[in-house]
Amino acid sequence: MADSDLSASRPASTRLPSTTAGTNLGDFTVRDWLLLAAIAFIWGSSFVLIDIGLESFEPALVAWARLTLGALTLACVPAARRVRVERGDMGRIALLGTIWMGVPLLLFPFAQQWIDSSVAGMINGAMGLTTAAWAAVLLRRLPGRRQTLGLLLGFAGIVAVFFPEVPVAETTGSARSAFGAALVLIAVILYGLSANLAVPLQHRYGSPALMLRVQLAAMIVVTPFGLLALPGSRFSWTAAAAMVPLGMLSTGLGFVLMATLVGRVGGPRGSIAIYFVPLVAIGLGIAARGESIHPAAIAGTALVILGAVITSRGERGAPTGTRSRGG
Repeated sequence: MADSDLSASRPASTRLPSTTAGTNLGDFTVRDWLLLAAIAFIWGSSFVLIDIGLESFEPALVAWARLTLGALTLACVPAARRVRVERGDMGRIALLGTIWMGVPLLLFPFAQQWIDSSVAGMINGAMGLTTAAWAAVLLRRLPGRRQTLGLLLGFAGIVAVFFPEVPVAETTGSARSAFGAALVLIAVILYGLSANLAVPLQHRYGSPALMLRVQLAAMIVVTPFGLLALPGSRFSWTAAAAMVPLGMLSTGLGFVLMATLVGRVGGPRGSIAIYFVPLVAIGLGIAARGESIHPAAIAGTALVILGAVITSRGERGAPTGTRSRGG
């Protein structure tokens, strides 16, 4: 893409936090659903992989390992290396690296010391709600009626999912579970902002080039914590093996696919991919870790999925948009 094209695709606002609409505002296409399914499978499995890593590695080391492997994976893609990023966007990319990956990837491993991987996956489904809230602020308009209905159903589901983690007694275990759930919720709020900020950057540079630089920025944040975690960690082949798919697939490929999806359908609608992550997390958590699921969480997940399907439909009269740079 020529420099003139890059300039032309810039949003009118020069504020650091900004977003734009996606290139497809109608119903999801087959490609959109395939992107969504791939993200759900890849990210749904990441919670079990994190749990395996935590058996030997400190949380910060897990975050550092997955970021390092993810960045190395993207660095092997020639298209990701060759794109030149303009100086004016470096601050946006640094911010995105901090709030999309640096801080959340530290929070998740810490949280999963006190909550099950399946619960972390289900709380993560709130990203659709936080993304829509941030989009309303940044775009200065509310979502359409169909999106609102879907998001309200999703919200009801998230309440059902989160409720079992609220301590009902003064016990150490329940308090720690609630704290772990709160850490995941903080990460999800940051994810919501990130999904919006990524859209205009994905349009200008494409997903591989953008996410390579985002992950390098995140590594600057996480590396000091990873080094401090080395003395408290022990090496095991099982934990090390879990870091390979967690880094290459979940962190490398997964974030590229997510950036592509939000670039196509916008931040709020693209984030409903996370609504499908709980199904994968639940299945793997039960099959691989022998975890139990609260009945309210199962009912909440069903509501979340229903909300996702409704939100995926375009609002009446929505334009199809323009093409973005390829993912």
